[in-house]
Amino acid sequence: MTTPTNKTRGPSRRTVLKGAGAAAGAAFGSGAITGFPTIWAQNIKDVVLRSTSTGTAAANAIAAKAKEDIGVTIQMTALDTDSVNNRVVTQPDSYEIADIEYFSVKKVFPTGVLQPMDTSRIKYYDDIVPLFKTGKLTPDSKLGQGTAPHTVSYVEGENSTTFADHPTEWMTLIPTTYNADTLGVRTDMVPRVISHWRDIMDEEFKGRTALVNIPSIGIMDAAMILESMGEMKYGDKGNMTKEEIDKTVAFLIDAKRKGQFRALWKSFDESVNLMTSGEVVIQSMWSPAVAAVRSQGIPCIYQPLEEGYRGWGGGMGLSARLTGLERDAAYEYINWYLSGWAGAYLNREGYYSAVLSTAKEHMTENEWGFWMEGKAATAPIVSPEGVKMEDVGAKRDGGSFYDRMGNVACWNSVMDEDRYMVMKWNEFAVA
Repeated sequence: MTTPTNKTRGPSRRTVLKGAGAAAGAAFGSGAITGFPTIWAQNIKDVVLRSTSTGTAAANAIAAKAKEDIGVTIQMTALDTDSVNNRVVTQPDSYEIADIEYFSVKKVFPTGVLQPMDTSRIKYYDDIVPLFKTGKLTPDSKLGQGTAPHTVSYVEGENSTTFADHPTEWMTLIPTTYNADTLGVRTDMVPRVISHWRDIMDEEFKGRTALVNIPSIGIMDAAMILESMGEMKYGDKGNMTKEEIDKTVAFLIDAKRKGQFRALWKSFDESVNLMTSGEVVIQSMWSPAVAAVRSQGIPCIYQPLEEGYRGWGGGMGLSARLTGLERDAAYEYINWYLSGWAGAYLNREGYYSAVLSTAKEHMTENEWGFWMEGKAATAPIVSPEGVKMEDVGAKRDGGSFYDRMGNVACWNSVMDEDRYMVMKWNEFAVA
């Protein structure tokens, strides 16, 4: 697999700063701290950065490795998606780093609690996957509906909260993780191949299905289901009209009252528990949650579906109040995060890293082939914690990186009618 990059930018202040940073960094010898005076390298060991994030991004192993490699202490607080967004906006003094999802940027960034990020300070900027810059994995890729990351990746200037419709030197977030989501299936309890989003609504699974109960995510799964059933044809699934929202939620409420859903879940652990217990056999799911079920010896797959995937992405933003040494340390942490070790860790969890070329350097040929190229494992596949996940000969559900991320039909979204949608979704949740 050729690692996608984006090198459309010409010489800029980035080139000058990178050169200066390399010269300064050479004086240290170790290479762990680059581009800052020696006193900074000493002081960073005293810096503590608080990160507010979803469970997807809050990996203690990553914080521990960052401490070992660059000295900075990362204190991670993991919350569900809605709680992260609320905390970032209403408690701006409670964090230095906001690790949030791209659809949340549409809500969060205009409030002014985060600062635009200077791309000239991002060492691996040119190697970030193009999805976050142009929306296309390859020049021929189709744009998915919804809040695609590239639509909220950039602002117009250093002090702007207005999104730019093209790449600038100021990003809202530096991307870290992303994935293409579909339905999880307990293959030992489902008697046939699942090939469509609509299959979750079949009578044979009544009372044994579940949806994610995060409005901006759940509504997109619902839209994929209803279009697959032929019940709805949306103008834009990611930006529904009030009438489309009403019809979608009315359908869900009717299905819920008829007993189609066993549960609505909000967290990774909830989805895993529903599957491992056998209470649910087909549901909205995240790839690493399927992997967690399989690691317990339970047959579970992440089923590719003919209509395509629902995509999502996340990244790190900086508090607007962050300045001086702490801001320098935050940039150093982000550069470390993109340098490979963290990316390989994320890839082994079933996510995708924002800079694939550096992650590849920290993975074995067998791991890269399995996770990224859709190849059969030539040796057992193990989790970042060393737990065996797959046997020799296994292939990743959905195939290669390009097969999965190149087939995103829609992205998690914040709609123009977001408040109305959330209100209606909550009616469904309590019905």
